[in-house]
Amino acid sequence: MHRLPGSTYRLQFSKDRTFADARALVGYLDRLGTGALYASPLLESSAGSNHGYDVVDPTRISAERGGEDGLRALLATLREHGLTLLLDIVPNHVGVARPAENPWWWDVLTHGPASRWARHFDIDWGAGKLLLPVLDADEEGALQKLSVVGGEIHYHEHRFPVAPGTEGGTPQEVHDRQHYRLVSWRRGTAELTYRRFFDVSDLAAVRVEDPVVFHDTHDLVLRLLRSDDTIIGLRVDHPDGLADPGAYLRRLRAEIGPGHWLLVEKILGVGEDIPVSWPVDGTSGYEALREVCGVFVDPDGAGLLTQFAAEHTGEKRAAHATEDDGRHLVTERILVAEVRRIADAFRAGPGADTALTGLDLADVTAGDLHDAVAEFLCAFPVYRSYLTPEIAEGRAATDTAVSVARTHRPDLGAILTALHAGLVGDPGSEYATRLQQTSGMVTAKGVEDTAFYRYNRFVALNEVGGDPARFGVTPAEFHTGLARREAGRSRTMTTLSTHDTKRSEDVRARLAVLAERPTDWAAHVRRWSVRHPLPDRSLELLAWQSLVGAWPIPADRLASYLTKAAKEAKLVTSHTDAVEAVDAAIAAWPSAVLGDPELVAEVEAFVGEIAGPGWSNSLGQKLLQLAGPGVPDVYQGTELFEYSLVDPDNRRPVDFAVRERLLARIDDGERPPVDAGGAAKLLVTATAARLRRYRPELFTGYGALPAQGEAAEHAVAFSRGGGALVAVATRLPGGLARRGGWGDTTLPLPGGFDDWHDMIADRPVGGAAPRLADLLARYPVALLVRPA
Repeated sequence: MHRLPGSTYRLQFSKDRTFADARALVGYLDRLGTGALYASPLLESSAGSNHGYDVVDPTRISAERGGEDGLRALLATLREHGLTLLLDIVPNHVGVARPAENPWWWDVLTHGPASRWARHFDIDWGAGKLLLPVLDADEEGALQKLSVVGGEIHYHEHRFPVAPGTEGGTPQEVHDRQHYRLVSWRRGTAELTYRRFFDVSDLAAVRVEDPVVFHDTHDLVLRLLRSDDTIIGLRVDHPDGLADPGAYLRRLRAEIGPGHWLLVEKILGVGEDIPVSWPVDGTSGYEALREVCGVFVDPDGAGLLTQFAAEHTGEKRAAHATEDDGRHLVTERILVAEVRRIADAFRAGPGADTALTGLDLADVTAGDLHDAVAEFLCAFPVYRSYLTPEIAEGRAATDTAVSVARTHRPDLGAILTALHAGLVGDPGSEYATRLQQTSGMVTAKGVEDTAFYRYNRFVALNEVGGDPARFGVTPAEFHTGLARREAGRSRTMTTLSTHDTKRSEDVRARLAVLAERPTDWAAHVRRWSVRHPLPDRSLELLAWQSLVGAWPIPADRLASYLTKAAKEAKLVTSHTDAVEAVDAAIAAWPSAVLGDPELVAEVEAFVGEIAGPGWSNSLGQKLLQLAGPGVPDVYQGTELFEYSLVDPDNRRPVDFAVRERLLARIDDGERPPVDAGGAAKLLVTATAARLRRYRPELFTGYGALPAQGEAAEHAVAFSRGGGALVAVATRLPGGLARRGGWGDTTLPLPGGFDDWHDMIADRPVGGAAPRLADLLARYPVALLVRPA
């Protein structure tokens, strides 16, 4: 059994962050207290990829990142420093944006169903030629621009193979003889004939449920893992896209053995847990993010912020109604091909069994069946269910879904009942498999990538794994969640920021202050929006929160973010139906705002008021995550204050030289102030990470530790290690300041002992029940430890 690392540090590898670059950072990570380097996918990906989730050849390590020799050298350096490596793998899909880069896809395009790799992909060959949606909207005009060069079909920068024996004639005639057909990009949503990752046609799904495909996609990773104990485990990307996630994970566990760490990127709903049949150690940590960040949000701000959002947008729309709108939009406009394929599978499978479904499909029109499938998909309360012939998990979600769907569309009640019966009665059917794969896609695209950009009441809550309808997390809910994690999933990962979060932990921490001063915030936004309006009132709410949350932010970064946000919201423009005038107005807005000296002065003054409480929240979040149950991950650069928005903004280069210099000063005895430089956050991170690495016995067990006195609600604290460690953080610092501080509030410590030391401030603690005014005089957080 591999010993778990005390913490991990996530690095995004690319051509600009190679294995050699990582080797140069290992010494810093060692000094920081990191236990394991958590690497983004390292297999060969599309040229220039800044994330690696578009693997084009799973049999090779990325040459841009340094190749297998470079990876081996990195592993050796990690070993020298006592660190390990956690690998991120992508079993659901491969990159096909440039077919020539992917040898499997190129061969399938060349030879069609006869290709050795044809069964590796989830292609509907019965629907005819493989459609590739790469042409301009004017399909016929685009086809006239094809050329044949060097035995390949070329269209602008795109290259496609020519099957043997199909040469000769015009480019259009050669094209017509191929196993694929190039079509307008607009046809992908409704006519695509291969499964993809969400709505990304450049990522083609693979069939890892087939043992041959599993072997071919995992052989290199498994050989690496078995050959070097420095690799402690795997993080599995997007298991919900697989045909049978449980079977896949059981096969993977059998391959890697019980001793390796196995994590899944499973987005859990509030109160949901991982299926018990999955032999995994935990998730990548989004449920912890919701709890840790949420406890710093003032629930008393909900009423005024809700009222203001309704006033500003002109409509009072609930969060769940907005999510429902997003789901329906996705099934109606984006995942049309997937819905059609499910409906076809039902008609050919369970739907043909009248005894099972109680419905004669001869009486059902194609349109009604399509609408019923879409409604069923939209009604799932969580990402998906996991019903298979062997193991049925998540049945309650399917029952809820059919009930909700019938309520929304009583006219389709009989069809919905039949769809539900087909799912639970024949869970091994193609229909059941595809329905369950697709419900998660509908939620991800409809909620995270649509509703979270529309429902902008308070965007600190609009996060992966979050629920914007729940305004924060009470201390009681927080403690219950962490105690549950320690009892049932102590080997899981926890996180505050990832490459996929909508905004960084420090942006959320600063925005949390707005919930403590909603009246003031609403007044500012009213005034600012008159001076600088946007084409959509909801977008204005998001824009002003993003501006103050990430301040100072240059115009180009903010323009890129708001352009993406508006297109994801799909209210006044979108990726597929861009509105030129709207896009231009949004792109110009940041420069106009930042070019207004009077408004900039107001924004600077307002941010100056909320920055201090925001830093307090940032330090509190970091400490509670690092000291709490699970294995905490530090996303690259977030050991300092780091104000990033959604990708690609959160994948910008990190200045590690600054971090190394600041850490050296801390190690020389400096206790930095809490200021914009962020060294105080580095102090908190290094202190907790080093303790986790060198005194792991302190990080077991869990108990809530209540403060006593007039300001007790402003402290959140817990003990671990049999009462030998205590973490305490300040919550709702704005309200604490308005009430005049801590007053006589104390924190009684476990066991009545008085030999505690605050490892962050590096000073002894006075007494067995210190006054919080004294304990938190230097920093808004404290990490107390008794002598070993």
